[in-house]
Amino acid sequence: MNDHNSRSGGARAPGGRLERRADTDPSADAPSAPGISPLHGRREAWSGRFSEPVADFVLHYTASVGFDRRLAQADIDGSLAHAAMLAQVGVLSTQDLQAIERGLAVVRGEIERGEFAWRVDLEDVHLNIEARLTELVGAPGKRLHTGRSRNDQVATDLRLYLRGQIDLTLGQVQRLQRALVELASEHTGTIMPGLTHLQVAQPIVFGHHLLAYVEMLERDAERLRQTRGRVNQLPLGAAALAGTSYPIDREAVARSLGFEAVSRNSMDAVSDRDFVIEFCAAAAIAMVHLSRLSEELILWASPQFGFIDLPDRFTTGSSIMPQKRNPDVPELARGKTGRVVGSLVGLLMMVKGQPLAYNKDNQEDKEALFDAVDTLRDTLHAFAELVPGIVVHREAMRQAARRGFATATDLADYLVRRGVAFRDAHEAVGRAVRRAAALACDLGELPIEELRAFAPQVEADVLSALSLEGSVAARDHLGGTAPAQVARQVAFWRARLPGPA
Repeated sequence: MNDHNSRSGGARAPGGRLERRADTDPSADAPSAPGISPLHGRREAWSGRFSEPVADFVLHYTASVGFDRRLAQADIDGSLAHAAMLAQVGVLSTQDLQAIERGLAVVRGEIERGEFAWRVDLEDVHLNIEARLTELVGAPGKRLHTGRSRNDQVATDLRLYLRGQIDLTLGQVQRLQRALVELASEHTGTIMPGLTHLQVAQPIVFGHHLLAYVEMLERDAERLRQTRGRVNQLPLGAAALAGTSYPIDREAVARSLGFEAVSRNSMDAVSDRDFVIEFCAAAAIAMVHLSRLSEELILWASPQFGFIDLPDRFTTGSSIMPQKRNPDVPELARGKTGRVVGSLVGLLMMVKGQPLAYNKDNQEDKEALFDAVDTLRDTLHAFAELVPGIVVHREAMRQAARRGFATATDLADYLVRRGVAFRDAHEAVGRAVRRAAALACDLGELPIEELRAFAPQVEADVLSALSLEGSVAARDHLGGTAPAQVARQVAFWRARLPGPA
């Protein structure tokens, strides 16, 4: 996909796996990926320098057309803007521009309808489109590449593609946030145990727990929006690495394509893949958040917890155990998180040793990026569909909150308000918990007289402090789990996340 190192071509199968022959002859014709024509009478676009064609095995090994076809629409958009600029500065004639525009419209239609004949000998998406354009309009198609290189062309295509994918992903983030907010709105008073170290810690309300993930997703969205700004810089015009001698107008191309700025250094423009790495980093963090949610859904849906039921359409059964309802979607999301983290690490390793400017290594950025894009967006979509179907078992949550002495901290706070130093209160409550555990009862079930034996400051009003409702209601401040505060947060997010028009 480059001019800097362009003895390349070939094909990969969908999903990026290199297709190989069963025999051991590396010079034998390797099979083409589905939808890609084999090599017949090929002539590489750059073959004038070489005395013999590239070996077929090398073509297949170095190919990108099997996966970079995904950039086709972005490639056409960039080519149209480039051609219009060349005509504006007098490098192309009006007739050439009209022919190019007419031909690219045909090419776009063929691709959209699945009629385009992708050729492995043409290496990549760029040369495939250019060759078809030339078949359609002749010489004007050969003039389109004036003043640019595949190095700045692919960097532009990748930025156009990723910009659009970020916008789609942000839409899916908001869908999931809205689903979580609406479920939280139904459970502003549903008490459950809040856990630390997977041990019962303090009572909370379920709506508060759900809104924690809304906050995480908001930070994910913020990272994606910030990444989009750095993606939205135009590299076209950098050419191979040094710029071009033609009188191009890069600002005009940027305006035409909706870029916010133009890259200021041609070498950086063609070799930079920071924006791809940054997206994958944001995607990896988002997937880690979704993996944490997955883990909780899996636990909550297990018979040991029994807090929720997942919708049947998001679960599967067992081939031999008829009672099973397996949480396949959350489990897969948890597993797929590793793929996105792997894409991030792979990209970092790809870039770490590259000298300036473009190197063929950068061809390896696309499959990792495409997989991260698909995995994150599909997972967000799945959870946005799953969450509204969750059935909550309020009583099971409440009973779980009654176990584990969840209001012990409330008893300590009660004593502090009556003048007991916190460390002394902590000690007294610890002894009271030990007594309750021996009697197999909750703190609130101990007689007042017994509680006074540990702390003489205890009065009859301690019972309200030790109740689940009293505990959550006491956390009535911004960020707290009090039902009134959770209701305010639901209202905040509803205003911030309006539904689709």
